[in-house]
Amino acid sequence: MEASGEWPERSPWLRDAVETLPRHAFAPDRLWHWTGHAYVPVDRATALDSWAALVYAGPDDAAVTQLTDGVPSSSLSCQGVVVDMLDSLRVEPGHRVLELGTGTGWNAALLAHRAGPGRVVSVEVDAELAEAALWRLRAAGADVAVHVGDGAAGRPEDGPWDRVIATYAVDEVPWPWIAQTRPGGRLVFPWGRLGHVALTVADDGRSATGWVQGLATFMPARGTPPGADWWHVHDARPHGTARPFPHDVRALRDDAHLLFALRVARPDIHVVPGPAPGPGPSGGEPVVRLHDGAASWAVLTGHDGAAVARQGGPRRLADEIARAWDWWTAEGSPPLYDFGMTVAPDHSFVWCGDPEAGPVRERPAFPHFSKSSAPR
Repeated sequence: MEASGEWPERSPWLRDAVETLPRHAFAPDRLWHWTGHAYVPVDRATALDSWAALVYAGPDDAAVTQLTDGVPSSSLSCQGVVVDMLDSLRVEPGHRVLELGTGTGWNAALLAHRAGPGRVVSVEVDAELAEAALWRLRAAGADVAVHVGDGAAGRPEDGPWDRVIATYAVDEVPWPWIAQTRPGGRLVFPWGRLGHVALTVADDGRSATGWVQGLATFMPARGTPPGADWWHVHDARPHGTARPFPHDVRALRDDAHLLFALRVARPDIHVVPGPAPGPGPSGGEPVVRLHDGAASWAVLTGHDGAAVARQGGPRRLADEIARAWDWWTAEGSPPLYDFGMTVAPDHSFVWCGDPEAGPVRERPAFPHFSKSSAPR
């Protein structure tokens, strides 16, 4: 963290909290390791070195702590993102904080280290996870209340809150989160498949607005349908047509700002980069697959002006992505930090540059925007 400059300067308390409440103290005795083909258990009692290597793999590596039907359903989030989100939350001593998604309890413990004893309440939908997290919190001396419940409902009986943070991703922000936060209060949560957002509640409590703060890939809320993957969509309609693709496919693997802009512009299109190109004189060809989770697919190959798109189904996903990419380029390739979100009781939208410019994702033609100097 220090070598890569990941400790935030405006929140020096975070480093002390992480050192006081070490990550391994909140890791369960069994973790799960992906071999490339399947998840295999790694137990502390029989493979301590391997277990520890998963806990402390690196600032950008999560440790899978639970599987449900063979799919990860809970994790010890990567330290770099945990720190980044807590920095974005701007917790102060004495704040009343609501956390949604207790998981292992580590994030709640870090919050309590800052806010103080009895100031943090955490809600977890999984009763077994909640019980285990409460045991770890007590062992660490962290005074946190843990309740079993649906995070989407918040915790109205203990509100209002000065700060709200979610540790799972949502596509639509539940209005109870806003309604239960004080005017001027702050919320931080992962949005969709990329990026976490910080919102500030308006003085009248009738809306919340804020900016994207950074990258974060979190598990979705429990009960979110997984949807079909690329292979299932493709196999249902395997016949497609080919045409040139006007952009360098490698950027879809390497440029997080482009990927975020495409996520905003075409939220229902999944962009799935393939593995890095292999060795060889040409370095291999990058492959990126697109699908809508329902009936349409595309596969992009090639680079340096020689890319090809093959696509099938009722939609032309490669053409849609190319048009959104053209918009992003024409607007000066704005970074993900130029995007923000506004949430009201009956609608929400993502904007770029200026919240007054209106939504990006709901307009048939992408709006021109001007830079804004609003505080973030």
